[in-house]
Amino acid sequence: MGTPVTRIAINGYGRIGRCVLRAIYERKLQDSLQVVAINEPADMESMAYLTRFDSTHGPFPAAQISHDEQSLVIDGHTIAVTHAQNPEDVDWKSLNLDLVIECSGVYGKREQLQRFIDSGCPRVLVSHPADGAADVDYTAVLDINDAGLAAHHRIVSNASCTTNAIIPVLAVLDKAFGIEHCFLTTLHSVMNDQPMIDGYHHKDLRRTRSAMQSIVPVATGLAQGVERLLPQLQGKVQAKAIRVPILNVSAIDLMVNLRTETTPEAINQLFKDAAEKSCTTIAFTNQPHASVDFNHDPHSVIVDGSQTRTNNDGFANLFVWFDNEWGFANRLVDIAQVWVQRLAEANELACTK
Repeated sequence: MGTPVTRIAINGYGRIGRCVLRAIYERKLQDSLQVVAINEPADMESMAYLTRFDSTHGPFPAAQISHDEQSLVIDGHTIAVTHAQNPEDVDWKSLNLDLVIECSGVYGKREQLQRFIDSGCPRVLVSHPADGAADVDYTAVLDINDAGLAAHHRIVSNASCTTNAIIPVLAVLDKAFGIEHCFLTTLHSVMNDQPMIDGYHHKDLRRTRSAMQSIVPVATGLAQGVERLLPQLQGKVQAKAIRVPILNVSAIDLMVNLRTETTPEAINQLFKDAAEKSCTTIAFTNQPHASVDFNHDPHSVIVDGSQTRTNNDGFANLFVWFDNEWGFANRLVDIAQVWVQRLAEANELACTK
């Protein structure tokens, strides 16, 4: 038997959508995870051009990329392209899909995501946090709770890049030392909801300011996302976020009050061991890095041991890096693979009954 084929569509072909496609090809998964369709309102010429050339991640790893009015062709593999503004305007059912990866970032409520299901999508993997826990069937973070991802789920969120970065760190610390309280500050690279020069924003006055001119505090739902996935930390997490004027790679400054006093050496050893056990999600370094060194790093998080600090009152301060585009795109691919495996297991079980 050949390799089982999973048919995938991408809805929204922006930064994350393009990184998901690229991750599939860079990891040479395109024969098993076949992207057969993309829905994106932009014109074909721009889509093909931005697939081929990327200012952050470099040229696409394919020998040939071409396009016509209705498709993108990568090394002979044809991907059908539609330009619908709304999910119900795409004939998803005719594509015989297994999964749609929703990368537009505009659908956060269940009634919005249900529009994909009602239009013929069998399953939707969402590339951002849902507005609330009840808005999706499950929120999955690799190496944290992906074991609970089930075949019967229809709408699943992969949380956010920041959540995927900090959850593994908090889980390791809580298991080893216990967490009383923690304070998180995300230093996040610019995003496309910020203008290059001062311009109007629909709700946040700070985000009217030039993205490349200032350090900009913004609102974040990170604390709620952490507590949703690690319920033992309910009421113990505070978070804030700051946008910084770089194109890619972000960091989190973590201040945590531990139940057990410890040392920087013990914390660093803990994460060295964690990195050896989980080579996909956690990495560790104590080298004198700058953010650009982690551009195109596929890990969920890289713990910077050179910045670990403790005091005698149970407080610890950690600093972690993550590629907010590439790391997260790789986790979307990983969760898609886990979900497909659950479907295969369920089908195999059904066949034995």
